[in-house]
Amino acid sequence: MHNHPAPLEVSRYAKTIEASKRIRWDIDRDVIRGRGFDLAHTFLPDGLSLADELSFLSPAEHRFLSQVQGRTYANMFGLVERFIGAKMLEVSRDHWFGDQTALEAIVRFTDEELKHQELFRRIEVLAGADMPAGYRFDVSPNDVAAFVLGKCTWAVLALTCHIELFSQAHYRASIDAARDLSPLFKDVFLFHWREESQHAIIDELEWEREDARLASDAQRDAAVDDLIALVGGVDGILQAQAQADAAYFLAASGMARDGARAAQVHATLLKAYRWQYIVSGTLEPRFQKVLGRLVSDAQMARIQAALAPLGYAVPACETA
Repeated sequence: MHNHPAPLEVSRYAKTIEASKRIRWDIDRDVIRGRGFDLAHTFLPDGLSLADELSFLSPAEHRFLSQVQGRTYANMFGLVERFIGAKMLEVSRDHWFGDQTALEAIVRFTDEELKHQELFRRIEVLAGADMPAGYRFDVSPNDVAAFVLGKCTWAVLALTCHIELFSQAHYRASIDAARDLSPLFKDVFLFHWREESQHAIIDELEWEREDARLASDAQRDAAVDDLIALVGGVDGILQAQAQADAAYFLAASGMARDGARAAQVHATLLKAYRWQYIVSGTLEPRFQKVLGRLVSDAQMARIQAALAPLGYAVPACETA
């Protein structure tokens, strides 16, 4: 049985509880504070939106594209937190009659994920109040959760760890330092980042605990297959949303819906979404380190081959 973490790991769960208590925040009191979005500000910075790669955009169009992407960025986090919360409640079962510190850490984690979902629902309402009509985010959180939770726990925890590490990397590398960002948008992701920092620690602990339960190479091979299938599923969502967001941007900005510029807008949105939700996480050193510890060279090579078609999706400034 691997249900009892080593003493060192219990101390890591305990640290997340201590941090969770210290930084706990409230949606209205701390984050929204009665504010709405000022559309004179950028939402998502260029390091994530790649809007600077479309040189023909006017400053107003550039800003609007960052707002469309920022709105989707908030919706995407609300989407993934549905399955993350459900999976964490499920793995908490292993601790019910085990270490109560680990159980409390995971219960706090799920409580915070429910709060984050509520925050992102509120942000969608606020963004919709002032942005032009016609925006669509038709992905059902429950349908996505059903697809994801149909995969093995190892793969779901791997994807969860990946998501919660890239959310932190995005805040540190792009959002925190950006100038002229919407103060409300920046605060949403500042407070989100503070709690996600604890979640990523628990993700790692639970992923490694689950890995220790895999009895054979064949089981780990199947788990790697599931992870590759999950990444494919995420990419399918990104392709559909890039198309929806490109159509919305082109219609609302009055740009022609066909022609070379429209094609470039669509291609850049897809590249940006692949960068945001897949590639930036796979390049995160902490994710690479944990994954590298848990899989064989051959399994890593399979994962890298599956990701290879997405490898182009990095900001131009990083490849220059």
